[in-house]
Amino acid sequence: MNDVGRWGDGTRVVHTTPAVAGEPFTAGPVFASAYHLGGADTYGRAHNPTWRVLEEALGGLEGGTTVLFPSGMAAISTLLRVVLAPGDTVVVPGDGYYLTRALVAGMPVEVVEAPTAGPYPSFDGVRLVLLESPSNPGLDVCDIAALAEAAHAAGALVAVDNTTATPLGQLPLALGADVVVSSDTKAVAGHSDVLLGHVTAADPELAEEVRAARTTGGAIPGPFEAWLAHRGLGTLDLRLARQAENAAALYDALKAHPAVTGLRWPGAPEDPAHAVAARQMRRFGGVLTFVLADADAVAAFLARSELVYASTSFGGLHTSLDRRAQWGDPVPEGLVRLSAGCEDTGDLVADVLKAL
Repeated sequence: MNDVGRWGDGTRVVHTTPAVAGEPFTAGPVFASAYHLGGADTYGRAHNPTWRVLEEALGGLEGGTTVLFPSGMAAISTLLRVVLAPGDTVVVPGDGYYLTRALVAGMPVEVVEAPTAGPYPSFDGVRLVLLESPSNPGLDVCDIAALAEAAHAAGALVAVDNTTATPLGQLPLALGADVVVSSDTKAVAGHSDVLLGHVTAADPELAEEVRAARTTGGAIPGPFEAWLAHRGLGTLDLRLARQAENAAALYDALKAHPAVTGLRWPGAPEDPAHAVAARQMRRFGGVLTFVLADADAVAAFLARSELVYASTSFGGLHTSLDRRAQWGDPVPEGLVRLSAGCEDTGDLVADVLKAL
């Protein structure tokens, strides 16, 4: 049912589980730590039916084989441990998620940082190119297909952090990437009540290596969290549509506002990332970035707003705002990442303008 192109996004996210007479639409969580031997499942650290149905759903949406993790960082760190050996070289986005840079900085590998929008170094001698598009928090994009072609020509693997775009917004494997990583804590689960992540590989053998590393390392997701994320996945199309509608309206309201500078949203035709984003993204998301005068201006904005919550996550039902410099990102003190939620568009725009 999840064949890309055969069904629309709304149909695909709703029908992620085959219909079986007498069975529920979506199976509930299985909490077993032990099973009667002789079937597909043996032990709770290695197997769980609730993980499996969500992995099949996400793999169907992305066009690969998925392995579920208890967080996005668990997914990335496990992939890096599987792919990289001491002395290998990895290219990472210098303007991407800061914890990814902190993670590789502590590994016995050579790290090369490049801005998401380029220029990129030669990939000769590189083992892994890790991309993030759109980047978090700057919302720059890169040409995944072109970079994948260049990396493969040099013998490197390509992984793409697809958290901001989601499987409905962008299909990195179809663009030539080898691996997708994602924090499903954000829009995939979408209700600000789950920590979860996944790795999807185009090569089933690589996916099985990642799965084996998960079993050995014990970085396993909770079945209840997996069930909640699968339940949330069914409304992903609807949520993304409203969030993008709200982001577009906020962009139009903010682009000429005297208190706002550095406004970014790849969905806007005038955004520097739009041309590349329009070629490779299937839809634009609900995340914007802009700069207010300083930290005090951000605090005053939040104090005056009734609808925008201070939060360091994004992709949920509620509109949230995060001042990224407080976490160590090398950005201006007043730079904020705003995640448009699912509120009525008119209400949200009016509240944001009032707060400004």
